[in-house]
Amino acid sequence: MDITAILTTITFVSAILLIILVLLQQRGASLGAGLSGSGELYTERRGLEKSMFNVTVVVAVVFIVSILAILITG
Repeated sequence: MDITAILTTITFVSAILLIILVLLQQRGASLGAGLSGSGELYTERRGLEKSMFNVTVVVAVVFIVSILAILITG
């Protein structure tokens, strides 16, 4: 297996994980709450929600770095 195939696999897997993680996260204030002024604008993440957010950031960085590596290696 060459490096391009490995990088393509990493990109594909990280893209799927990123989609799943983003869809699993809870949304903040809804559009209606934002327009009417009710609800909190900022809530602190705790527990599993914070861990899932941190994992999402790491997977996003891996995704971007793998795409850049594919572009560099050509």
